[in-house]
Formats: sequence, structure tokens, C-alpha cells
Amino acid sequence: MSAWPFLDHEGPIPIAHRGGAAENPENTMAAFAAAVGLGYRYVETDVYATSDGVLVAFHDEELNRLGSRPEAIAALCWRDLRTVRIGGGHAIPRFAEMLEAWPDLRIAVDPKHDRATAPLIGALWRANAIDRVCVGSFSGRRLALARRLGGPRLCTGLSPTEVGRLQAASVGLPVKVEAGACAQVPPTAKGVPLVHRRFVAAAHARGLAVHVWTVDNADEPKKRFSAVSIREAGTGRLGAKAHSSSGAERDGPEKSIGFGREATRGLLRFFVATRPNAHR
Repeated sequence: MSAWPFLDHEGPIPIAHRGGAAENPENTMAAFAAAVGLGYRYVETDVYATSDGVLVAFHDEELNRLGSRPEAIAALCWRDLRTVRIGGGHAIPRFAEMLEAWPDLRIAVDPKHDRATAPLIGALWRANAIDRVCVGSFSGRRLALARRLGGPRLCTGLSPTEVGRLQAASVGLPVKVEAGACAQVPPTAKGVPLVHRRFVAAAHARGLAVHVWTVDNADEPKKRFSAVSIREAGTGRLGAKAHSSSGAERDGPEKSIGFGREATRGLLRFFVATRPNAHR
């Protein structure tokens, strides 16, 4: 059992990226509902705060890509933002709506702006949801604030600096990685492999889980991860059947180990999760 309930999961951990944007507009209640309806216990989202401090599930800083408007989320109050429609008529949801709608859903969330971090942790405490969320960020400053406000119960990913320290430790340098519950990393960065046997071993030796994103097609796990002993992966599409390593079909995302033939085209995120024998 993990010290963080978010990580307590047998087998693969499929996480629907932005709710599963292949079938529904990203980060909408419809997208999250579709994922939950298909059996997903984990989703991923991003959050911004409006000018009056309301936390919303949205990936971009501005509305132009999805809402055909030039404003930034942070420049609008909730009264105005709630009238915006994306993806053919969908409202932008408040993060609190997600927590209320699915009280057992586990959520990987990225506060995309400094102003979103404190409201995020506040929302988790108010909803008694601190144990079912993992906060990740490319900003070490935001992660430090989240850890301070969330306390030891909050599951967090490593910052880029901490991932760098873990990479250094993986080649034998005497550095410490003392915070976080999991390393959430892409397979490569600027062509340099980040996920390799020594990296996974170094993470596990320190009680850290390893989450690799994104897995976008049927062949990727075998090509990239077989050599580093990553044991399991989620299927590549919300509606796809999962297959065990023996080829037997299984129902639902929770049982997926191999991949069906469908690719995600980058629209879903799945963390290929490895876990150490014992967490810190």
C-alpha cells in the first residue's frame, strides 16, 4: 500500500487526458463523464483561476483556441466566463464541479498559473479530496506551495529540477531527491531519453513511482519501455478493449496491459506506471 491513496491501484493506471478528448471536447463535464462511464477511475486536467478566484478546468491560458475569444482566463470574472461555450456548446466547468460530481474519481491536476495553486489546494481541503488528487507542475515554485498548503497527505509529482536530480542519481552522482511521490516524465526531452532502466531503478530505490506520458499508439510500449521493465500500460483510446500480455481480451481500461490497434493521436494521456516494492 502506498503512503498516498492516489497511487493505490493494482495493475496499470490509465488516466484520461483532459477527460478523453478524442471523443468529447477536452476538459468538459461531458468528456469526464464519458471517461467515468467507460470505467476510468483516473482523469487528468489543468486549472486556472478567474479574476475573482474561481478555479476552472481548462488547459490554455487564453480562450482563442477553444472559445474563439482573445481573453485570458485570468482576465475574466466567473460571471463572464460561465457564458463562454467551447466545442459546440459546452460550458467551461468549475473544478469544484468535478470534485462534487464524482466523489471517488482520482484526478491528476496541473495548476497552470501561480494564481491557481492556492485556490486548488483550498478546493481540495474543502471537498475532502486531498487524498485522491496528484498535483504535478513544470513549476517548482507551484509545487513547493502546493506541498506546503497540502501537507504530507498531498501526492505530488517531481519538479523539473527534481527530475534532473533523479537523473543524476541514476548515473551514480551523490544527489538527493527528498520530495514528491512520483516522477511524471515524457519518454524523451529534446531527443534525449528520460526513461531508461537506471532511471526507473533509481526512482524505485527512493520509493518513487514512475509515470510516463504520453503513450499514444499501440506499438509505443514495446518499442520504448520493454527494456526498462515497465510492466503495464493503459489502452490508447477510451472505447478500446484491453488485451492482456497473453492476448486474451479483457473488459475496460482498468484491466489493460497491452494495447489494442487503435492509436490516440495524442489526445489521451496514459501514465505507464511502475511502482517500487515499498513506497516511502
